[in-house]
Amino acid sequence: MFLILGYMVILGGVLGGFALAGGHLGVLWQPVEVLILFGAGLGAFLASNSLDIVKAALAGAFNALKPSIYSKSYYLELLLSFNALCQKARKEGLLSLEKVVDDPDYNAIFGEQVAADHHLMEFVCDKLRLILTGVDFNQLEHLIDAELEVHLEDGHVPLRAVQQLGDSMPAFGIVAAVMGVVHTMESVGVPPAELGKLVAAALVGTFLGILVAYGFVNPVAAIMERRLEDQLNALRCAQSGLLNCAKGTSPSITVEFMRITIPQSVRPDFLEMEARLKAGKG
Repeated sequence: MFLILGYMVILGGVLGGFALAGGHLGVLWQPVEVLILFGAGLGAFLASNSLDIVKAALAGAFNALKPSIYSKSYYLELLLSFNALCQKARKEGLLSLEKVVDDPDYNAIFGEQVAADHHLMEFVCDKLRLILTGVDFNQLEHLIDAELEVHLEDGHVPLRAVQQLGDSMPAFGIVAAVMGVVHTMESVGVPPAELGKLVAAALVGTFLGILVAYGFVNPVAAIMERRLEDQLNALRCAQSGLLNCAKGTSPSITVEFMRITIPQSVRPDFLEMEARLKAGKG
């Protein structure tokens, strides 16, 4: 929502300022300049990325329009879910978690928001399977760290593709402008009024390239980067819970270890968390 709001503010500021200065908005509509700019940008984007990266970049761009799922209520559910998971392991033994691995919805261990995060659920269930095989604690920790590192690198691939697209747009705007100048130079015999329109059309290419890059594409890349960080924060929180569960740490201490890994802006309050845990026991 804020992305759309930001776009509206950008367009309102730029176009409104131009109109207030006495400019005619119609002159900014130059289909040929738009074709050159976006055609070159799209071509470079396709030429420099594989199909999988293109799909991931488009998916990330569309997800930027949606609010982040990693809210305070999400983390509260995650903490309560791991509390229930650890309680079950402590009362019935680690082998009882096999049913949770086979069916993540078993006994309503995980809340709706957490269960809907398929990537996190796959991460948790895979690590629980390792725990059930009796993997060494240090090996488990190294395995999770390695997976998170790969996940971070994989997440940066479509992000870099979008950033490169944004960085290239001003250059392609110059290309469009140069093509317009070339057309203007070959039309030096036309009346001055017509010549002015040709120069204005050429300059629109540079204007659009810079506006699209810094006003539209780069904000999407910034949101994609924050979403990747949000996802990694959730996985690190789950990592803390899994490692403490494997060590046999008490559920309340496991939850606290997880809670302190959560970013401050969405971290549940200690007293709030304690009240929810007591309510669950009741």
